[in-house]
Parts: sequence; C-alpha cells; structure tokens
Amino acid sequence: MPRGRLRIYLGAAPGVGKTFAMLNEGCRGLQRGRDVVVGFVETHGRARTAGLLEGMEIVPARRAPRGGIVFTELDTEAVIARRPAVALIDELAHTNAPGSGNAKRWQDIEQILEAGIDVVSTVNIQHLESLTDVVRQITGMTQHETVPDEVVRRADQVELVDMTPQALRRRLAHGNVYAPQEIDAALANYFREGNLTALRELALLWVAGKVDEQLERYRVEHGIAAPWGARERVVVALTGGPEGETLIRRAARIAGRTKGADLLAVHVTRAGGGLIGADPAHLARQRTLVEALGGSYHQVVGDDVARALLDFSRGVNATQLVLGASRRGRLARLRSRGVGAETIALSGSIDVHMVTHEQSATGRRRPSRSPAGLSRTRRTAGWCLTALGLPSLAAVLVWLGGAVSMSSRILLFLLMVAGVALLGGRWPAITAAVGGSTLLNWFFTPPLHTLFVADADNLLALIVFVLVAVTVSTIVDLAARRTEEAARAGAEAEVLSTLAGHVLRGQAALASLLARLRETFALTSVTLLERVGEPGPDDRGDPGAWRILATSGGPPCTHPATADTDVVIDTCLVLAVRGRLLKASDRRVLEAFATEAAVALRQERLQQEAARARPLAEADKMRTALLAAVSHDLRTPLASAKAAVDSLRNTEIGWSDDDRAELLATAAESLAMLDRLVSNLLDMSRLQAGVLGLAAHPVALEEIVPRSVDALGPLRERVEGDIPLDLPEIVADPALLERVLVNLMSNAARHSPPGHKVLVTASRYGDRVEIRVIDHGPGIPPAARDQVFLPFQRLGDRDTHTGVGLGLALARGLTEAMGGTLVPDETPGGGLTMVVSMPVLPAAERASAQGDA
Repeated sequence: MPRGRLRIYLGAAPGVGKTFAMLNEGCRGLQRGRDVVVGFVETHGRARTAGLLEGMEIVPARRAPRGGIVFTELDTEAVIARRPAVALIDELAHTNAPGSGNAKRWQDIEQILEAGIDVVSTVNIQHLESLTDVVRQITGMTQHETVPDEVVRRADQVELVDMTPQALRRRLAHGNVYAPQEIDAALANYFREGNLTALRELALLWVAGKVDEQLERYRVEHGIAAPWGARERVVVALTGGPEGETLIRRAARIAGRTKGADLLAVHVTRAGGGLIGADPAHLARQRTLVEALGGSYHQVVGDDVARALLDFSRGVNATQLVLGASRRGRLARLRSRGVGAETIALSGSIDVHMVTHEQSATGRRRPSRSPAGLSRTRRTAGWCLTALGLPSLAAVLVWLGGAVSMSSRILLFLLMVAGVALLGGRWPAITAAVGGSTLLNWFFTPPLHTLFVADADNLLALIVFVLVAVTVSTIVDLAARRTEEAARAGAEAEVLSTLAGHVLRGQAALASLLARLRETFALTSVTLLERVGEPGPDDRGDPGAWRILATSGGPPCTHPATADTDVVIDTCLVLAVRGRLLKASDRRVLEAFATEAAVALRQERLQQEAARARPLAEADKMRTALLAAVSHDLRTPLASAKAAVDSLRNTEIGWSDDDRAELLATAAESLAMLDRLVSNLLDMSRLQAGVLGLAAHPVALEEIVPRSVDALGPLRERVEGDIPLDLPEIVADPALLERVLVNLMSNAARHSPPGHKVLVTASRYGDRVEIRVIDHGPGIPPAARDQVFLPFQRLGDRDTHTGVGLGLALARGLTEAMGGTLVPDETPGGGLTMVVSMPVLPAAERASAQGDA
C-alpha cells in the first residue's frame, strides 16, 4: 500500500490562520468529491474557524482521563478504521496525554500516513526542534512541545501561512485569537511587534531553505550538474591585490539587482603559499568590506586557480562569477592565457564577468620570495638559458666569422651573462661566465679549437671577461635579492599595519587575532598554550604540562613539541602553529602576532578581574547609599516617635485623652514606618548577600491578592482587584509575594491622580501567570524604566516621608529570588503598569496533588 502524502501549513505564530487554511482546503476537497474527514481540530473558540466545521465529518476524539482531568486526543485507530482519502489533523507538535499509544501527535500522523491516508496538518515555526533555542532568545519563552525538523522536511508540501506583525496584533486586539482576559498579556509579551517580525523572518528563511533542498534534490536525482539560476549567487574572486575592493563593490551591485541574492567572496591560496602571491593587508580589508555589504568570505586551497574557483562556484550553486581583468603584462599573456581566460573556457553555464580596473595590464606585482633565493622557476630558466643561449650565441658568431671583432664578441657574451644573472641569479651566471670564456677561447682565440691561448693580450682579455662577468652577475643577483627583500618587507609592513589597526579598533580578542594569523599564513591551526605549574626540564613535550587558552582552525596543538613552528612569548606562554614549517623570514610577523596575543590575553584577564571587582564596587556604593539613607530618612520617623514619647513622659503638661491618643498614634505610625524601612534594608542586604530565605510552594492568587490589599491600610480604598478564579496555582513564597504586591500597589496608589483606582488583575500566558498592577499616573519615560529599580533613588520624587527609595528595587529582587520577573510597561491612555510574572505549578504536580487529595 503506498504511503499517504503529508501537507503542512506552517505559521510564524498562533493566530495567522493555519487551521482556517487547513479547513478551507478540506472544504474545497469535499466540493470536488474527495472523502475528507476531520481527525482533530482545535478551534480555540474562534467563531470563523468553528464555522468551517459545519457539514464536515468529524471523527470523535479519544477521551483520556488522568488524575481527575479528562483530556481529548486524536483517535488514531478510529481514523485508520474509517480510511478516508484525506484526514485533517491540527497541531502537529502536540504532546499526547500520558497513557496514549504515542507520546507525540506527529507519531500518530506517521501511523496514519503508513496506512495510505493523506494528512493535512499545521505547525508553528517555534515548535521546530532546531529553532527552540533561537525562539527562547527572541521571546523569552521555552517551547516544551516540539517536532523534529526532519518530520516537517519530509512532508510532500509545506505552505507558509503569512501575516504581517501589525495585522496579527490587530486580529489579537479585536479578540479574534484569544479570550479578552488574555489579550493584554499576549500583546505585551509573546506578540510584541519585534517578536513577531523575528519569528516571521525565521519562518520565511526556513521555508526558503526547504525549497533550496527540494531544488538540490531534484538536480541530483536528475543528474543536473550545471547550476540553476533559481536564486542568484554571485561569487567574486579575490587575488589579494589592490583591485579587490573594486571587484567587491561591482559584485555587490550585481547581487543587489536581484532581491535575496547572495554575495560570496573567495580567495584561492596555492598549496603552501602563505604570504606568497597575496597581500594579507588587502585581503583583511576586503574581507571586512564583503561582510559589511552582507556577504561572506571564503578561502580555498588549490594549485589550479581557475578550476578551484569553478569548483567552489558550482559547489555553492553560483550563477555569476566576477573576475578582475589580468594585471599581467603583454609578454606574460603571450606565454599563457591566464586565469581569466581559463575560467571563461571552463565556466559552462556560470556567467563570468571580467571587470576592468586601474591595475589592468600594468604588470603583476612580483610575489615576495624568501631572501634565501629566487624561485625555482627562475633558477630553472637561468640554467636553460645558460645551456641553450651560450651555444646558440657561439654558433651565430662562428657563422658571422670575421665580421664581428673580438671585443664585440666579448661584449655579446658579457650581455648574455648579465641576462642569465637577471633571470636565474648568481650561480647560473657564474656558470655562464666560465662557459662563455671557454667558448670564446675554443672558437675565437688562436690557436682555434684548443684551450691554449697563444697571445698574452687574449689571455688577459679572457681573464678580465671572467672577472667582469662574475662581478656583474653578483651585482645583478644582489640587486634582485634586495628587490625581493624589499617586497617581502613591504608585505610584512602591511601585515603589521593591519595588526596595529586591529588593536587600535579594539579587536584584540584572542579568537579574532588567532583567526587572522591562520588566514595570513594559510595554516591549519593556531593555538596559544600556557604552561601549567612551574617549568620543568622535560615538560616541553608533555601534554599534561600545557593547557590550551585559545585556538583557531583544525585540531589544536596540545604542547609545543607537536607544532610545526612555535614562538616562545615568555616562560609560561607559547604560540604554536600547524600546517607547514614557516621560513625564518616569516618569524618576525609571527612574533608580532604572538606578542599581540599575549596583550589580548592580559586584556581578557583584566576584564575578568574588573568584572569580579564590579560587585565589590556596587556593594561599596550600596553601603554609601545606606549610610546616607540612615543619616536622613531613618532619622525622620525616629525623631517623630521620640518626640511623641518625650511629650507623653512630660509630667508638667496635662494632656487630654484626645491629645494622648494622637501622640500615641503618631508614635505608633512612626515606629511602624521605621519597622518597614528597617525590614526593607535588611531584606535588601540579604538579597545582595544571596542569603534570603525562601519557602516556595503552590499558592493561589485569589488568596494572596486580598491579603495584600488589606495590608495597605488607608490606601486600600484606592485599589481594586479583578483576579479570575480559574487561574492555576503558582509557585512562590506567599509572604514575599505579598510584600512585592504591597510595595507595587502602594507605589501605584501614591502616584495615581485623585478619583482613579489602581487595578490589580492577572491572566495566564503559557507556563506563567502574569499579575498586572495598573495605575493612570504620570508614568515613566521608557529610557528611565530600568532606573526606577535602582536602590535609594526616587526618580524625581521629592517625598522623603514614605521611604528610602527601596520599594521597587526590593520588589524586583524578591520577585527574581522566587523565579519570577518584574518589568514595567505603559498603561494604555497614560500611566504605568507593573507586570509580575510567576511560574505556574507544573501540570504533573497539579495532577499528583489532585490525586493525593
């Protein structure tokens, strides 16, 4: 029996219309005569969604009692027994009730598909397993119901149900998504515009990725090797030359002509190249430019640059390749057609753009070489010129006979030796000088065809020729070497300049620094090692004597003995690199990087020490503020109480009963205020020290809120509570939660205008209950909302008779100590809303408690 087909409607958030779209498809199927049934649908009380169910066959849900609660679940066996053509099953990521045959609904759907039944289902982007951590960072909420990405990717069709964040918030505000009591909490939390925008982008990118996978799979299945231009990908090739920035900007303009096109920059490093053939400073700047333009930088290794570029381009399914016009001179282009022409010849269906620039045809800068000698190619060419050029020159001069004088012959051979010196260096030139003198002696010095020289003047001429030839070859070789050294010094200066700029821009983080070093020398790995304990005589090769502080690239070195090259920074630090043995001339740059790595390490450790010292500074600041509070705010109620008691003790004044009662009330009120202030100070100090005692257990808000209102005293008339009775219990310390609410409500009552009451309401959102204390006072500017939670400040409040500015700071500290959060929000129409979010008692514990009862 063939497996059924799965179609999934994917949404960015609840309420975008996934279930509505699924039911609409079911209605269209019924109109076309298909056998469609509803396996399971959650309407969430939405009238329009429920209206689509009219006239559709619904498979009865399975009832699953658990701990006194009856859950309704998809009846998989009933759907398979009914054997429709299509089953509509909502909420792919749903977790089944305990005792069900499968833990997840997607597993039920797999069974139905195996039975040959097509399924249409729904899922939100936040339920995909790979995105749960990203969604938690965006929304602050952990998704407990997830579905493996592979399940959704295997679907035959995935359709995105899209809606703008503004439109979804309007739907929510109009009551089309949640019940009225849940709207405010939803808008202020999960359904913030920024959250919805980010979730929408996640959904769009995920669907685009699946489309890319489908296209790639189709190309593989049908043996299509040529790139398809379904999505523009522009690759720009960088040589490390100064023209790179021009090429990058041109490629960015090409990519910008198509919405969603990708820009990729690639630099091909020849195997073992290191600094050779590319300017690291240019590459570093070009990499920064590429990333600033939204592209990505890549580096590949290959001996054949053209083939390496095309292999990379085909691997990323690139449609266009941007190359710079050749910098080689005319003679070089005559010898070989170059990378550009080779790439065009092999490109196939990839469009190749040849971009002209200021360096075109100006001659390629000769790659910097080691001062130890010229390149093998030049040396080989020098030996070849010696072996072939000298005999050829001698043959021509023999053919010319007496038409050329002896002095002219010597000058021509001297010119040949100079050419060999320029091309191949000293030793090919010295060999040419000796060979040239021999040929002159054999063919042109009497007696001919012997090595004997009859005329003393000819002998002197040959000796002078050899000396001049050797001198010229030495000078030419030395000049070539100095040129090479100057080129290398220039390259090193560029690298060191880039390194200095890296430091000045504050980018001396170890990871970034080591990555730059690895890219500069094309290394496999770069590792900073630190010695553990005191230095020993034989610990250099002992892995246990070293620890890795930072590394970049492939497998790191575990001790200096395993490195290809290492630099000792001090007795405890060593920079170890792998990939190839660096030449002695490269060590200066390597040592500069090593020194800067040590500086970056010290900076990181100083920052860590500063972070450890910061709490001490905060504590000192707290003590200073406490002393200021004690010296002023605590003295006021203490002075009032003392004055009242002294007056009562004065026997010289005859107090009436009313006066005595008023003095006693003043003393009692002042002492109560003093008690509250001292309690707040003590609790704040316990919070700072982390020794606050907690007794968290399940509590009901309908019990806590009335007690908190009663504790307000005269202010309770200005507070109104509206707590739904069906809210689940929360996990909190009742006494501490009551103090939090008292602080928030008293603060809100004092700042509310006359005639306006403070409203205390609550609603459930996900696995938390949010308590909202709403006032219509002056409110707080958004920029200052974090400042109100700092101790010993009142944000412009000049009333020093109501406390020392600890109320909100203490309320937030106590809330966070209980595992909750306290955040300010704006009251619609003006004012401030304080939102206390507390965790709900888990369902399993609720069921267990109900079972025990």
